[in-house]
Amino acid sequence: MNKCIERIYNGLVKENPTFVLMLGMCPTLAVTTSATNGIGMGLSTTAVLIMSNMLISMLRKIIPDSVRMPAFIVVVASFVTIVDFLLEGFVPSLYDSLGLYIPLIVVNCIILGRAESYASKNPVLPSIFDGIGMGLGFTVGLTCIGIVRELIGAGQIFGIQVMPDSYEPFTIFILAPGAFFVLACLVALQNKIKNRLAKQGRSVPASAGCGEGCASCASKGICGGHLSETVSVSASTDKNDSGKEGA
Repeated sequence: MNKCIERIYNGLVKENPTFVLMLGMCPTLAVTTSATNGIGMGLSTTAVLIMSNMLISMLRKIIPDSVRMPAFIVVVASFVTIVDFLLEGFVPSLYDSLGLYIPLIVVNCIILGRAESYASKNPVLPSIFDGIGMGLGFTVGLTCIGIVRELIGAGQIFGIQVMPDSYEPFTIFILAPGAFFVLACLVALQNKIKNRLAKQGRSVPASAGCGEGCASCASKGICGGHLSETVSVSASTDKNDSGKEGA
């Protein structure tokens, strides 16, 4: 159970898809015009993550390596279709707001990345909790961005008027440029908190990139393998500096 809790903490804090790994930026910037859209998109992705991680983990010893990625895409697409129909049938207003971005969950690099780097290599239960953690981390990220954009851009939160009638909304925040600005500010705030904790001598959660490193990742197109190169260069520099000090 400790490993399951660690997977949830990993997705929410240590490797948050939105604020740490910077994955899934297309839906993050496009659908967060309101907090409702953010939480709707986040929970939809979470449901697909949990179910796809569970099934891929169950089939990890059956799926041949030669068709691994196509098989993952078929599994993810099946669950995305189910979620798409459920939203259309039970939450039509949210379905209309999210539009094309629900089917695009199929190619979301968060889902394919977790399927390849974790679910295909680990038992079912930890894989389910990995999906829960990464999905909740994505949901929290989208909801936070949506709240800030909706509050400043419309004076509302979840459609409820918060600001007084005299407040003049900054409509740029519910447009595309506002998404970049809010994301940058929230990431900067997170980095400032981490730096302050580090100065106080407290432990700061360190990101481990995609979770398992680039060596076993079939989705190097996401970062081009630069993460492993950066780590190698950093380690080499530290080693050379230590050697010079010793000399």
